Amino acid sequence: MKKIILILIVALFFFFLTKNYLYDIPKEDEELRDKIEQMLIIGFRGTTANEYITQTLKDMNLGGVILFDKDIPSNGEIERNIINPDQTKKLISDLKEIRNDIFVAVDAEGGNVNRLKEEYGFIPIPSAEEMGKSSVKQTKEYGLFLGQQLSELGFNLNFAPVVDVNVNPENPVIGQLERSFSDDPENVYNYAKSFIEGLHQSNIIPAIKHFPGHGSSKDDSHLGIVDVTNTYKEEELLPYKLLIEDGYNDIVMTAHIINKNIDENYPATLSPLFLQNILREELNFKGVIVSDDMQMRAIIDHYGFEEGLIMAINAGCDLLILSNNGTGEYDELIPYKAVNAIVDGVKNNLISVDQINQSYNRIQFLKKNYNIKK
Repeated sequence: MKKIILILIVALFFFFLTKNYLYDIPKEDEELRDKIEQMLIIGFRGTTANEYITQTLKDMNLGGVILFDKDIPSNGEIERNIINPDQTKKLISDLKEIRNDIFVAVDAEGGNVNRLKEEYGFIPIPSAEEMGKSSVKQTKEYGLFLGQQLSELGFNLNFAPVVDVNVNPENPVIGQLERSFSDDPENVYNYAKSFIEGLHQSNIIPAIKHFPGHGSSKDDSHLGIVDVTNTYKEEELLPYKLLIEDGYNDIVMTAHIINKNIDENYPATLSPLFLQNILREELNFKGVIVSDDMQMRAIIDHYGFEEGLIMAINAGCDLLILSNNGTGEYDELIPYKAVNAIVDGVKNNLISVDQINQSYNRIQFLKKNYNIKK
């Protein structure tokens, strides 16, 4: 334990030393950086509003934070963010005291993927698969109950529900984890719609995922590129189509999956063919597009961190998740490095200012709709 504390103290010292060097902002860049910073949702270590996250929120006009219950880089040896309800509520309240216009996000799908676990004192929610075996009305009640719990804690954004169709029940990241409502796309739509209605009643922003559909995959995009070229079914788009036709325009999360029948070279997160041609133009989605974690192996190992960010923005991602909670090393400088990379991308004409402005405006519109503002 003493060794871990010493490591954290040394890391914090070097963070502040290096951060000041990395983040010396010329005045002419301030407005651009402010808009780019709004495009980031970051993860961090700490069960309290510690010096690192406090200073980062003061330094940066961040779009938001994402909270986790376990710290993957340390194999759980270092505490992350969520221990129990009282502590979580206090942490979120303290973060909002520093910056009250942030998204405070969590993955609370229910069942196996829920950071608010029963063992920590939270009230459990069944998995999507279990909900899909109950009634649509009951699913709305689960969504409402979960939304109330999230709202009471101070969260305002839930990366749920999953609208992946359970094409492959042996899928290690969807089917086997019971994250899909059904193998019938219309059922997925109906149950997802009810779950979303429940969240909406508590003023919680939902994020449907993983576009264009992760249900047929055989691999895990946390670990590498996932190719669904030979397994993907066109019907996997149907839940998105029907929800958007119903007026859903909150958030869609992308998947790091390749379908060479659509884009021979790039996964959906980095592909204008998926995000612009299909999601924006064909399906007419007007809301915010958020990337899945940009530090997953599917992106980092094949495209690199900086290049991946630039490609994701050019593809159409408005929000970028930097969880700092993957299989790589934890890096407190990640948000600073990300903003610098994107600013450089704009200055080198790799990203248009118009693209940044469009994303910023969508984010502000969503926050205004949910009364998340300064």
